[in-house]
Amino acid sequence: MARSKEFEEKEVLDKAMRLFWEQGYEKTSMAELVEHMGIHRRSLYDTFGDKHNLFLKAMDRFDDKISAALAGGVKGSKTASEALQFIFGFMIDGDEDSPAGCLMVNSAVELAARDVEVDNKSTKAFTTAEQLLKEIILWGQRKGEFTSTYNAEELAEYLHNVWIGLRVMARTSASKEKLHRITHISMKLLEE
Repeated sequence: MARSKEFEEKEVLDKAMRLFWEQGYEKTSMAELVEHMGIHRRSLYDTFGDKHNLFLKAMDRFDDKISAALAGGVKGSKTASEALQFIFGFMIDGDEDSPAGCLMVNSAVELAARDVEVDNKSTKAFTTAEQLLKEIILWGQRKGEFTSTYNAEELAEYLHNVWIGLRVMARTSASKEKLHRITHISMKLLEE
């Protein structure tokens, strides 16, 4: 009779995701993953395959969690401006209990140039983010909150660039005040 798993897959995947998020792919060893996840090496291989496959699953898990958090915040917003403020605040502050920055951005910077699968996952996540921003901008343009001088898609590309910059800067010693100033200017440009 086969032994039953002694762990919850999503729970240990969250632990791997966090370690990759904090340290990056290259710096994270299998020994660290086994210890951090609290499972046996054999269980890790049986459940997730190799380190690379585990990393790809961690990226998917991150994308699902962040997408759900952003969708919930946007849905709860009364105005397009409020929705963008929520997104920018999330990019700067994240969740209280999460590492700084963004696993997708970190992974794209670290691996996308030499790993097609990471590049595809990052690009897909970035495209989804731009689509979310485009929908918010169109909402704001219809309601007269945002300028219609520029195409919503172009504004979404610009704001996504700001979004990624915020996620990178959040990993540095840049002050949150500086990051909030950047978002304030971005919002002002939309309102003109």
